[in-house]
Amino acid sequence: MQTALTERLGCRYPIVQTAMGWVADARLVAATGNAGGFGFLAGAVMTLPEIEEGIREIKRLTSAPFGVNFHMYVPHAEQIIDLCIQNQVRAVSYSRSPSADAVKRLKAAGVLCMPTVGALKHAIKAVELGADIIVIQGGEGGGHTGSVATQILLKQVRDAVDVPVVAAGGFSDGQDLISALALGACGIAMGTRFLLTQESPVPEATKAVYLKTPPEKIITSTKLDGLPQRMILNPLLARLEKASKLEMLALAVRNGLAFSQLTGVSVLGLLRSGLAMQKNTDLTLGQTMMAANAPMMIQEAMVNGHPSEGILPSGQVAGVITELPTVAELIERIMTEAGQTLRRVQALQQ
Repeated sequence: MQTALTERLGCRYPIVQTAMGWVADARLVAATGNAGGFGFLAGAVMTLPEIEEGIREIKRLTSAPFGVNFHMYVPHAEQIIDLCIQNQVRAVSYSRSPSADAVKRLKAAGVLCMPTVGALKHAIKAVELGADIIVIQGGEGGGHTGSVATQILLKQVRDAVDVPVVAAGGFSDGQDLISALALGACGIAMGTRFLLTQESPVPEATKAVYLKTPPEKIITSTKLDGLPQRMILNPLLARLEKASKLEMLALAVRNGLAFSQLTGVSVLGLLRSGLAMQKNTDLTLGQTMMAANAPMMIQEAMVNGHPSEGILPSGQVAGVITELPTVAELIERIMTEAGQTLRRVQALQQ
């Protein structure tokens, strides 16, 4: 199946595995590439040496093209860009609008810029800054998300920009792929569906919670950092929903210090990054200062295997997923279903 996405990224199928923090490691990215999709390494929660090692490991496991995700405002962003250019990474993804200079430098080196946005205005701004491909994530998607449903947001952005648009939020099978293509997307991006595969590094205890959670228990909350995030309503989130502002501030300070230690970025460096992000986006200072809450609390569930004591970012689509295929089985099934769906729709014209 050839679309603008496969042509630009060099993958066989218009299926993107998103850069889920603590989940999208080298093994998952390589498995996605080997199966014909396009995967992103979750560099946003990695140190610079870890990103370099991740890139090296992906190249050892696959010859397929792949991408790297990172935050453009971290102090070592320029060094990450150096790594991506030196290693001829095919694309980079990001969610906070970077400087035009960073995008220009990547594009000059042949690295595609592929941001994820949750609102029309952010899509337009990203294209103005030089984005080559836009990923739109509707409100059904997991983690940080917007308030507009995927189908509506796709129509808005499709008609407003002149670059290929990838749809994310609520996709898991071949019928979803055909529906997105019919609405003008050049492919789909999935996070939760890839999280629930055999190659995903998420502990089995955590995966089990995803598999048994119904869609109505996957809610949107602004409690962690003031921005809407879609997560499974587990015991920890239920407690946080009742926490005071002072309790959340104390939590943010604790998690900020932990994130500083984890990433090797000094507290001063994190503060500077937060101020730069606040200056160049529509985030408030309070929201940027609470930015470390989500990654550190997600780590408890995704890495340490304590799903009731950590945060579980999830798209609502988890509520209809019941099994854990390999990545190869998943992508093969999606493409088979896509072909069957397309033939069924075409038969209606006869």
